[in-house]
Amino acid sequence: MKFEKPATTNPVDRLKVIGQPHDRIDGPLKTTGTARYAYEWHDEVANVACGYAIGSAIPKGRIASMNLAAAQRSPGVITIVTAENAGKLGKGEMNTAHLLGGPKIEHYHQAIALVVAETFEQARAAAHLIEVEYERQDGNYDLAAAKPGVKGAPEDTPDTITGDFSSAYAASAVQHEATYTTPDQSHTAMEPHASMAAWDGDRVTLWTSNQMIAWCRKELAATLGIDKEKVRIYSPFIGGGFGSKLFLRSDALLAALGARAAKRPVKVMLTRPFIANNTTHRPATIQHIRIGTDENGQIAAIAHESWSGNLPGGTPETAVEQTNYLYAGANRLTGLRLAQLDLPEGNAMRAPGEAAGLLALEIAVDEIAEKVGIDPVEFRILNDTQVDPNNPERFFSRRQLVACLRQGAARFEWSRRVAQPAQVRDGRWLVGMGVAAGFRNNQVSPSGARVHLETDGTLTVETDMTDIGTGSYTIIGQTAAEMLGVPLDKVVVRLGDSDFPVSAGSGGQWGANSSTAGVYAACVRLRETIAQQLGLDAEQAEFADGYVQAQGKRVPLTDAARAGKITVEDAIEFGDLDKQFQQSTFAGHFVEVGVDVATGEVRIRRMLAVCAAGRILNPKTARSQVIGAMTMGVGAALMEELVVDTHQGYFVNHDLAGYEVPVHADIGEQEVIFLDDDDPVSSPMKAKGVGELGLCGVGAAIANAVYNATGVRVRDYPITLDKLLDRLPESV
Repeated sequence: MKFEKPATTNPVDRLKVIGQPHDRIDGPLKTTGTARYAYEWHDEVANVACGYAIGSAIPKGRIASMNLAAAQRSPGVITIVTAENAGKLGKGEMNTAHLLGGPKIEHYHQAIALVVAETFEQARAAAHLIEVEYERQDGNYDLAAAKPGVKGAPEDTPDTITGDFSSAYAASAVQHEATYTTPDQSHTAMEPHASMAAWDGDRVTLWTSNQMIAWCRKELAATLGIDKEKVRIYSPFIGGGFGSKLFLRSDALLAALGARAAKRPVKVMLTRPFIANNTTHRPATIQHIRIGTDENGQIAAIAHESWSGNLPGGTPETAVEQTNYLYAGANRLTGLRLAQLDLPEGNAMRAPGEAAGLLALEIAVDEIAEKVGIDPVEFRILNDTQVDPNNPERFFSRRQLVACLRQGAARFEWSRRVAQPAQVRDGRWLVGMGVAAGFRNNQVSPSGARVHLETDGTLTVETDMTDIGTGSYTIIGQTAAEMLGVPLDKVVVRLGDSDFPVSAGSGGQWGANSSTAGVYAACVRLRETIAQQLGLDAEQAEFADGYVQAQGKRVPLTDAARAGKITVEDAIEFGDLDKQFQQSTFAGHFVEVGVDVATGEVRIRRMLAVCAAGRILNPKTARSQVIGAMTMGVGAALMEELVVDTHQGYFVNHDLAGYEVPVHADIGEQEVIFLDDDDPVSSPMKAKGVGELGLCGVGAAIANAVYNATGVRVRDYPITLDKLLDRLPESV
């Protein structure tokens, strides 16, 4: 099915199943521990061995020698895989560094060997006996130090320029210019990266934790140098990913190599201290923002430039994306700058680009609003736009930022906020409120599905879509149930298998909308097939309560499958509506904090997110996604930071003891409101993504609240005690 024109009325609009707050259909499996994750498939095959990965002890250079003798003699050891004996390996298009290093070393903890033994403990013990001699080379590990040497934009990412920024900024009545920094961050998903591989002749099956089944299959085949038809990927349950499992990672490749060398199945799990430096992370940024307005606060000029670093061949953090669309202004400049760093690979982490960019932009907007003398909510509303500021003839498909801000301000009682900082106290706590706009582009991707009508009237849906804790099983089931007029408990959903039709996968907030649109397409075809089977006009046929009705006839759905189950397959393909219309999602984030006047401790008192993100397919699972994203925003604002040893070239705090994330005690009251926002331009589902929107802007709202509470403006994240203590008001 091709989606080339805005959606009109369709069966999903009945909202009998879609749009309702159904419990997750996979919930019982997960809460009882019977949902099997990547490291738990060992009873699928016999004689499974365990692999333990070894990472490079240097960040850049070469392996001079590697002595395996003691490890090979260690009890239980079956084989040891290195680049020297693994055979010729390629590198997938989506990996910046090689997943198995040697002799060249590209970053700290790049995998250099896998020890395979009968047990995990034996493999780990033997790994510590391997002696490696290195030839270390000098590298670049400090973004701030590298910044002056970056003279222009990457060749494939030129600056976006509209009007004459320099002249307009110079002529502006009110100006603001500042630099903001965000640190490297780690995904820290609950489930570590893990895989199990088994070979059958020249074919390999991989049970893994991966968000994008088709990408993983293609990249593993390319790395191993085999046809992708000889690779099967299986990933039905994923314990969080946040982008770290978008691409093929070393656990998957090492499991496949280990199993091939051992001639038996092998499973590999990356230990927690290994993950931060071996997989990917959100790159640090240095962001320079300039905003100029007239006397009334109307933006005349806005510029946003962002510096980030990556390995050779890597990409920049796209931190200026939202600045291209969020506010009006005739004169504009946005640009990315990329420094070559020899730190581990920087890549997608939940809401890549906007999450980091809004941390800076939405502080800058508060700062210019204060200079103008306008309430920060009203300043944002004043500078709203219904068209793409860089292309005014291109309208937004739906844009309710003003409604998000207005409704949020009323619900949060924003009128109680005292504009002058450090004026409100509650005992020892300085209390403040902050606001920020949320923005995330709406992306769609082709997505396919196969649907069976079983003889008992049950529907079975098969697609290689993944569920990373987002509720994919449930919304896909809801889509099929709505389309065929059956209750949700009559739908079986099977996900995460490369033998199923290729879906959009889970990433970039495109998964829910795209994958359900793919199921919609398959169900349209199934409806047509059933109607034809029953001798009914497909265009007039109505599917409800287990029956098909048309032309005065009402026939049980099961009658269509009397001769055997009916199977159809289709996919959604998107036309150029994304070029005709700017498609984005919006939010208003409001936060109240308390800051201890003596210690500088920041406590979140309450949070509100008002979201406009298309049709909400399941309010319960969508709310769960947003409160999780809001919590992640607390981490970005107050605690999350991969600390770089700029001499040794690695992330020092590479475990959950040293890399701090929010816990229950850190979070106060959280509320989520979804606006009615059906978007027929987005897909037949009229939905958009929401799981990343809930993160975008939250950290800046917290920073703005801290400023309102204390009068201390922090432009360098995270906002830790040392950045507040010596600047707090007197404790009395």
